[in-house]
Parts: sequence; C-alpha cells; structure tokens
Amino acid sequence: MADKIEHKVTFCRICEPLCGMIATVEDGRLVALRPDKRHPLSAGFACQKGIAFTEVVNDPDRVTVPLRRTADGFEEVSWDEAMADIASRLSSILRERGSGAVGWYFGNPGAFSYSHVLAALAFVKGLGRRSHFFTASSQDTNSRLMASQLLYGTPTSVPIPDLHRTDLLVVMGANPVVSHGSFLTAPRIKDLMHDILKRNGRVVVVDPRRSETASQFEWCGIVPDTDSHLLLSLLQVMFAEELVDTSRLMSYAEGLDWLRCLAEPFTPEATQPHTGIDPGAVRGLARDLATTPRAAIYGRLGTCAGRYGTLTSYLIDVVNLVAGNLDVAGGSVFGSLDLPGQRWVNMALGAVLRRTYRRRRSRIGGFPSLIGSEPAALMAKEVCTPGERQMRALFISAGNPVLSVPNGNELESALGSLELSVALDFYLTETTSQCDYILPVTTMYERDDFPLTFQAFQATPFRQATEAVVAPIGQARPEWVIVGELMRRLSGRVTAFKVLSATGRLLTRVGLQASPRLLADGIIRSTAGGNLFGLRRGGLTFARLTDRHPHGSVIAPNLSTGVLKKSISYPRGRIRLVHDEIAEQVAMLSRNHHPDGYPLRMIGMREPRSENSWMHNSPLLMRGERTHHGLMHVDDAAEMNIGDGDEVRVSSPFGQITVPVAVTKDIVPGVIAVPHGWGHKGTGGWRLANRAGGANVNQLTSSDPADVESLSGMAWLTGVPVRIDTL
Repeated sequence: MADKIEHKVTFCRICEPLCGMIATVEDGRLVALRPDKRHPLSAGFACQKGIAFTEVVNDPDRVTVPLRRTADGFEEVSWDEAMADIASRLSSILRERGSGAVGWYFGNPGAFSYSHVLAALAFVKGLGRRSHFFTASSQDTNSRLMASQLLYGTPTSVPIPDLHRTDLLVVMGANPVVSHGSFLTAPRIKDLMHDILKRNGRVVVVDPRRSETASQFEWCGIVPDTDSHLLLSLLQVMFAEELVDTSRLMSYAEGLDWLRCLAEPFTPEATQPHTGIDPGAVRGLARDLATTPRAAIYGRLGTCAGRYGTLTSYLIDVVNLVAGNLDVAGGSVFGSLDLPGQRWVNMALGAVLRRTYRRRRSRIGGFPSLIGSEPAALMAKEVCTPGERQMRALFISAGNPVLSVPNGNELESALGSLELSVALDFYLTETTSQCDYILPVTTMYERDDFPLTFQAFQATPFRQATEAVVAPIGQARPEWVIVGELMRRLSGRVTAFKVLSATGRLLTRVGLQASPRLLADGIIRSTAGGNLFGLRRGGLTFARLTDRHPHGSVIAPNLSTGVLKKSISYPRGRIRLVHDEIAEQVAMLSRNHHPDGYPLRMIGMREPRSENSWMHNSPLLMRGERTHHGLMHVDDAAEMNIGDGDEVRVSSPFGQITVPVAVTKDIVPGVIAVPHGWGHKGTGGWRLANRAGGANVNQLTSSDPADVESLSGMAWLTGVPVRIDTL
C-alpha cells in the first residue's frame, strides 16, 4: 500500500495539442496518466501515446546516469568527470579551430521544452556566429517558415485555419486525426473538424492516401509532390472567372498582376496530367473557396517536404489571400502572443532574420541561414569535408538524426570521426550510441514547462504552465542545467558565457534565480492575459498559472482578425507577392522529370502509435507484435505479383530498403507509403525497439546538396522516385 498518493494536474508535451493530463504519483513515483476532464480545450481527451508515457518515464532501458563510450562499450561516470572532460576537450577544439568547428543538432521534442530551446540557443549563439546550428525544422517545417518570410517579411508569421468558425476546410498533406495537428495547436481537432460538418460545412482532404483523416471526410487523391500544380490551377480559375476582389487585395498586397501572369498557364486541363485530379473538381473547389464566406486551406508536412515545399507553402497562403480568406473570421488567421508593440517587435525580428538569411551561408552548398540554422541533411558532409569551419565537435539534443535525416548511414559513419560528440538524451539510440558521451536528461514530467513555441499556433488563445510532477529519476538533469554548467566551465574562454555568468550572479544578488523560467515568466506577464508586472490585477504569471489555473486559462474565445498589418515585418506593412525565387520554382515544375527505371513515388505516413523514432520502446504502444510495413495499391501489387504481407525491395536513385507491404485501395496507384522513424538496428539500448527493427525509409532519400531545397534547406522526403522488386 502506498504511503502517499497524489493526483497532479499537468499537460502532455509529446505533440502539439498539449492535452491536459492528470498524473498519479505514489510515493514520488509516476504510476499512471489519464486525460484531464477539466481541461478547457482537451476536455478529457488524450491519445494512446500520452497515456503510455508512464512507460517512458519508468523505462528500465532509460539512461539515468552519465555514460562514456569506451572500446568495450559504455561505462558510467560521474557528472563532474563527464563535464570536466567535455569542457576540456571542447576548450581545446575552440582554441585550435575556433567556434566554427562546433555544432549543435536540436531534435523535434526539444521544441516542447521552453528551457531546452532557450539553453540551446544561448549556447550556440554564445559561441559565435561561425558555429553550426541544425534543427529538425529542416526535415519538417523550414519551407513553411520560408514562405512566411517571403510573403510577410518574417518566418514567425504563420497563419492557421480558424477551425471554430470555418465552413470549408481544405486539408493538404496533413493527417490531423493521427498527428492531432501541426503548426496548429487544437486539442480535439477531430471533433472540431466534425463540428464543421454539423454546421453544414465541408472538409476536403487532398492527399495521395486515404488517410485516417481522409476516410472520415471528403478525399481528393493527388499524385505526390504535385500540390503546387493544383494550387496554381486554383489561382488560374479564380482570376479567369473573376472571382477575385482585386481592389481589396491591392490595398494590402503588392504584385497581384505578377501573380495573375504566373498562374495563367496552369489551367486545370494543363495540370491534370501531373496531379491526376479532374479539371471539373478543380474548378468546383476554386469556386467554393472564393464564394464560401468562411473557408481556409491548411497544409502541413506533406506539402513541406517535397521538391517544391516553399512554393507550395507560399501558394497555400496566396490562394487563401486571393479567395478573400486571409485574416478573416473562419479563414486563415494569425495567432500571436500579443506582445506590447507587436508590430514593432515583428518588424525588428523580421529585419534581423532577413539580414541573417541574406548574409550567412552554410559551408557546404552555400544555403542561406533560415531562422539562424543550416540544413541538417548536410551534417555528415560538414563533419567529413576538410577546410575552414569543418565540424569537429557536435552536440545532439532530443534527436535521433541517424533515423531522421536523409542518408542516415552517412551520418552514422561521420559521427565516429568527430573529436567530440555529446548526446543529451534518455535513450541509447542509433544516434546516441555513436557519441562519446550520453548525458541523461529529464522527461517532460520531471521539469516545469510553458509551451512557448506553440503560443502563436493555438486555435483558441490559451495559457497553461506546469510544475514538475515527479523528481528526476536517477541522475537526470534538465537540458538547461547541463548547458549552464558547461557554459560556466567555458566562461574563461568564451566571452559571451563570461557575461552570462556574471549576469546570473548579479540576478542572484537581487533575489532572482538566473534561469529560463525568469524569461518565460516575463513573457507570460507581458502578453495578453498577463499581469503586466503588477499593472493588471489578477493577471497571469507563471506561478499563478500553476497555482490558481492548473488546468489552464482561455485568453479569448477566438483568434483576432484584422491583424494582418501587425503580422507583416516589411516597413510598408504590405504582403509581397513578387519574388524571383518563386518564379524560378514555378519554372522548375515543368523542367523536372521522373527518372527512368523508377516508376513509383514514395511518400511518408504517420502512425497512431508512433512519434517519429522515439516511442517504439513502450510495451503499450508496441502491443500485438507490431511491426513496420508499407502500403501500396492493389492494382500495383497485382501487376507485380505481390501479395498482402510480402516483403519487397524498395529502391530509389539514392538507396534501398526491404520492407513488408500491405495492399490497399486507399492510396493513389503508383504510390508506396512507408512510415518514418523505424530502422532500429540493435546498436542501442532500447531492447523492445531493437527487436521491432524495421527499415529506415530515409535511406531512400538524398543528402546531396543538389537535392536539398535551395530556398529553405529543406530535405526532400516525399514524392521520391522508387521502384519495387519482389524478393
């Protein structure tokens, strides 16, 4: 019998809905998680991944002490021993080669910890502008961010569909029933989409696969990586049929005539051979988008990770604009933290980011520095290519890039040639097993949190913060504590770290704790609903959220509209449609051809019980002898004499994998869908994941700079040409 049982209010941080959770803690140990019925938005919903996270926290395979790699495997070391050696070796690299020899890779889960984000940025930027910074954004979001930079002058202005008020939602390249939303924080998103039908509205899902989302709404099958053709056709119809309020658009956008000329050749008849979509269906959709008072197009990973990700993301916003659906209720709207002087904040931030983009280039491939980062697809080449700024030390936090970047075998080999490689993680994975040190970090329930990254993507303006639910297991530490200690040890060599250390001491003297929480608290106080540092009685602070509003606080019932000017960073406050880079990408649409010998196209797909590569060690999620498999159309399978469950070889111009396939009618002919995040090889310490194995689908993708999207540094991960051979 437990001496003490507590039920603590918190929220999940596996994916973007941030569902409310109740954690059951017995004698200081997390024993169960259940949905929070009192959460204002998730209202008692949580997916199976959230429920299963207790198994991650208590996983016997979890790394809970610092590990050092030796010739005979990993050995446990003390924190002081690990940090002293890392600091000493890093100091030598900085002395001999400079900050350009040091890099950091920041994985997707890191974005769900405000303190992790701030610590990683402080470390990398503190080293100096020559250091390397890679994020998972170049596998999933960079092209979306680049489109915003082109249109609005800043990558941070990303419109989202106004789900609560729309009557027509077009979903492109997304599967929110499984992903629960991306660049869109909307708990119970499936219910919100069904609410559209209850309002006599429509939801149309444009996807090569009849996904879990498409099967519940209207499915429009499309050939992979042809979304730009479809969107250009929608524009062509709107202009040709005079469905555009030209005078209104010209009042806040520049280049409408240029856009009309750009779209003119792309009639529905001209694009049908590319997209496979009937011209009548295209015309009908264009008319509906332009004449339905409340309509929005929403696109995500499938529209971002193809050869034309920036163009497609740009066109999604432009179609919303031309149809009269941008920055209006029920359309595509802008979320915001509502900082004081938001317009001027956006202008200043946008100017800095645009300047960085113009002036900084990656050493390999010369890619511009979007959001201050470089293409992760090129990490291996940055390690192995001699010359100035050759990377000799790499830190990897919350990521498994051997399974998530193109050509993972190349990166796996490159990691072994580094002079220093350090992982901040709680598993021994395909990536961390190649590192010199693995430093154990806390799980989300062992730290406080505020979802800073996702405030601007909330369908309902909302604030929630949480304290740690349980103490860290073993010797695990939050990432910011680890980074802070390393910065302290390097303060004698790195000027910025010395300044930060001195600032921390000064804050301590005046009674403030020098931590990321201080900044997060300041943001909460300064934004909508905040206490404005005492000027607004009853306003929110970090402590008030956790103490008085543990289930969270709704700031407003709906997102504001009429805020377009505040969202634009260009000095004139107008959307810029004209960009030579966009015209060049449109020209590429007709120049690129499908290579001979590879008649099919590979796409990725989300699975309800997977979260990228890091939750395949949970028994609850892996129940039923779950394994990795692809999907292909029954007609393709019959033509190749492939049966359901047969193992096949999938080859691309860049690599090959072997995977069993299931045959289905719920996919466009000529397409094979293969989930990503598998390919566990037995080299790591997560035993259940290793037994499940699977194939690393990114072995079919390219790390050649010529195959990385030139505008955003985005990896090409979908629509890849492949062939299938029987074994």
